[in-house]
Amino acid sequence: MPVITLYYDDLEELSGIDKDTVIKRIPMMGCDIERIEDDHVDIEFFPNRPDMYSTEGVARALRGFLDIETGSRDFKVTTSGVNVMKDKEIMNIRPQIACAVVRGMNFNSRSIESLMALQESLHWAVGRNRRKVSIGVHDLGKIKPPFKYIAQDPNFKFIPLDLKEPLSMRDILEKHPKGIKFAFILEKFDKFPLIMDANGNVLSFPPIINGEISRVTEETKDLFIEITGLDRSAVSIALNIVVASLAERGGKIESVVINEKEKTPHLEPKMMRITKRDVEELIGLKLTEDRIISCLHMMRYGASVSGDYIEVAVPAYRSDILHNCDLLEDIAIAYGFDEIKPELPGTSTAGKTHPASKLRDSINEIMVGLGYFEVMPFTLTNEVVQFDLMRREKADGITHILYPISEDHTIVRPNILPNLLEILSINKHRELPQRIFEVGEVVHFCRTNQHLGALTIHPQANFTEIQAVVNAIMRERRIEYEVAASQDPAFIEGRRADIIINGERKGVFGEIHPEVISNFWLEHPIIGFELKLN
Repeated sequence: MPVITLYYDDLEELSGIDKDTVIKRIPMMGCDIERIEDDHVDIEFFPNRPDMYSTEGVARALRGFLDIETGSRDFKVTTSGVNVMKDKEIMNIRPQIACAVVRGMNFNSRSIESLMALQESLHWAVGRNRRKVSIGVHDLGKIKPPFKYIAQDPNFKFIPLDLKEPLSMRDILEKHPKGIKFAFILEKFDKFPLIMDANGNVLSFPPIINGEISRVTEETKDLFIEITGLDRSAVSIALNIVVASLAERGGKIESVVINEKEKTPHLEPKMMRITKRDVEELIGLKLTEDRIISCLHMMRYGASVSGDYIEVAVPAYRSDILHNCDLLEDIAIAYGFDEIKPELPGTSTAGKTHPASKLRDSINEIMVGLGYFEVMPFTLTNEVVQFDLMRREKADGITHILYPISEDHTIVRPNILPNLLEILSINKHRELPQRIFEVGEVVHFCRTNQHLGALTIHPQANFTEIQAVVNAIMRERRIEYEVAASQDPAFIEGRRADIIINGERKGVFGEIHPEVISNFWLEHPIIGFELKLN
């Protein structure tokens, strides 16, 4: 989880709150203090609050939580007259872009550091290590609109940030530290994304590095912000968080037109509704409507009574509010967890370990003993990862998310192996061999089941090795099983087998198909298995 450095002088200037009060009260907002220094405090925030990954976001939240400035912030967006034209070729590489102009900034070393830290934290939390979202911030006074977002030949040269001599885009990926670190994102493409101004100057080579010409300094007054990525919702969320933070320092937000038709950013609040009964059932507190509205205002929402409901205006920078339960959690935070009195339950029972937990513990012990590391991927995924990249036909009984927040999370996973392949893809820069496993939940026809999945990647990985692993697991669990020829297209024909227990197919193991390996941007042989646990 990201750790945010808050300098006392900067935070006090933005919030009007002294450091002792901050240190005393900020843990009650749902974060942990990592360390306290003479001039700053380091705070660890949960990944669900990316809007608080900056001093500005924390100051805004603290002012509400401590009842200094409550209610929602009205973000006025005027027209900048700046346009961005998006090339058709870019649609197959990095298709999404959202932009904004922020004017009237007065930067110093603290505010620049906060902006850069927010940028990198969002790259991790929202951008999935820049693959999904990357952020570019530029000095608008040094560049000339309109801007172009194009697919460019890798041999094109420009001067990247922190250098004095031009490098080709290909050389940046091979020689520049940032290029080496993030080259994996673009390795499949023949052309690379580039953002240029009207004079042919390079603003950004997303998601790798900015151009030196648009560097932000303490003299910068007006900013051009561009967010590129693969997911439209995530790009919009990142832009909203950045511009909302800059507005806390007095910046004036202006819209940018993309391809002469779409204006960004979109800072209109999302409307939701709750009832007094919702609060009482989930939190256990009998609060008046006025108290509920007061708590919502403290958490920087807009709120008002409408008939039997309380209408809530959710700020555009709060990407974590997906359900009424999220609003109720914030009401409890504003009320004060320390003010909620614990009560003994009406009945008393003796606790014992659930059979599913016993099974999980047993499997974990076996897998660790075989040299595997446990991982815990998300249970929400999408059909592309589960079926298309795995060369599998779409299965029946898939549980779809009614209101997915992004294209990455549209279904509840029916299989574990695709998630494990994603983890290998993220960690392809780590040394080999890698051996990972998960005992986790999958859902078929709205029924939750436990699966065990495992993968091994290294140059000599083969069928015999994974068969030995399956044999060891079955022997330790004292389970008799047979194997049969498998038809699973995710594995190589002739090097795959179904696991048969009491006449039923309970799993599959073998060598992962080369096309699947390539689909997940991996290079070495991979072996694996997935087994239903009953």
